[in-house]
Amino acid sequence: MKVLLVDDHPLILSALQTVIKGLGDHVNVVGAGSARAAREALLAENDFDLVLLDLQLGDADGFDLLVEFRAGYPALPVVVVSASDRASDVIRSIDLGAMGFVPKRSTNEMLFEALHMVMSGGIYVPPMSIGTDAPAQGRRRTDAPPNPLNVVNQEATDSGFQTQPSLASLGLTPRQTDVLALLLQGNPNKLIARELGLSVETVKDHVAAVLRALGVSSRTQAVLAVGQMSHQHGGFSAWRGSNKR
Repeated sequence: MKVLLVDDHPLILSALQTVIKGLGDHVNVVGAGSARAAREALLAENDFDLVLLDLQLGDADGFDLLVEFRAGYPALPVVVVSASDRASDVIRSIDLGAMGFVPKRSTNEMLFEALHMVMSGGIYVPPMSIGTDAPAQGRRRTDAPPNPLNVVNQEATDSGFQTQPSLASLGLTPRQTDVLALLLQGNPNKLIARELGLSVETVKDHVAAVLRALGVSSRTQAVLAVGQMSHQHGGFSAWRGSNKR
C-alpha cells in the first residue's frame, strides 16, 4: 500500500509516517509538507492507494484541497487527519468526499481501524469522543476522558439526528442493506442502481427508507449514525452478513 501523507508540521509528519509504516512491511509512505508538494507528488506518481490530509496547511485550506483531490482523483480515497475533532469539521469533510476523519489525538489503534475500514471500501467517522463546537471557554476543562454518552447525546441533538440502539434494530430488508452498504461507500444513486441492477427511482425509494430507519435526513448524517452504531455494537460488515437472508 502506498500512502501520501500531507501535513505541514515536520514533527507530526515524521511521527505519522512512523505510525503508518507500522501497518505492515509493504506500506510505503510519502510525506508532503505543503499543498504544492502534495500536488507535485500526485502528478509525479499515479500509484497512490490513499491520501491522509491535514486541514491546516500553510499554503492552502485543507477543505479546498480535499475538494481538489476528490475532483482530480475520484478513485483515490482521502482520509482527513486533523487536530480538530469538531462535529462540524467531521460532517463537512464527509460531505466534501472524505472517506474518513481521524482526530490527531486518536490512538494508533483507532488510526489503524480507520485505514483498514477505508481500504475495505467503508467510511470511517470518529467514535463517541467527537468534540462539540461549543466555545472553549464554555467547556469544563478536565484531564479525564470525556463522558462518551454525554458527548453523543449532545451531538445528536445539535446535528438534528438520533442514533438507534443497534444496526440490527433498524429492520432493513436485505436489499436496503445492500443499498446502505453502497451508500456508505459514497456512491451516488446512479452507481448504486447500476451495481444492484435496479432503477434509479427504486434506489431513491430504498435510500429514503434507510434514512427514515436511521432517523436522519441526509447521507452524511447516515454515515455518522452508522459509524456511531458500529463503534457501539460491532462493525457494519459483520452485521450486514448476518442480515442476509
